[in-house]
Amino acid sequence: MPNYLVMIHRPPGYEGNTESAAMRAEITALNQEMVARGVRVFVGGLQPPETARAVRRRADGALTVSDGPYLESKEFAGGFWVLSAADMDEALEWGRKAAIACKAGVEVRPFF
Repeated sequence: MPNYLVMIHRPPGYEGNTESAAMRAEITALNQEMVARGVRVFVGGLQPPETARAVRRRADGALTVSDGPYLESKEFAGGFWVLSAADMDEALEWGRKAAIACKAGVEVRPFF
C-alpha cells in the first residue's frame, strides 16, 4: 500500500504544551485507532519553528547554516503521521480525523 504524509499545520506562536487534556486524549485515541487498523507507520510531533536550523547551498557550493525555519510562512508543521493507506480517499479520512482531534488544518500528501 502507498504511504501518505498527514501533516498538522499550526499558527505562529502556537505552543503544544498548552493543549488541553481533552485534546491530548483525542489525539491519543486517534493514534490508538491508527495502530489498531494497521495504518500508522510513524508519528512525530515537532518543536516550534524557532528551534529549527536551515541549511542552504550557496552558488559557490558552500553550505550555510542559519537559525530558524527554511521558509517564512503564516503556518508551520506542528506534527505529522506517515500512514500506509489503500488510496488518497482512505488517507483523507484519516486526515479528517486528525483535523478534528488536533483542531487544526491538515495537509495530506502521497509519497513517491
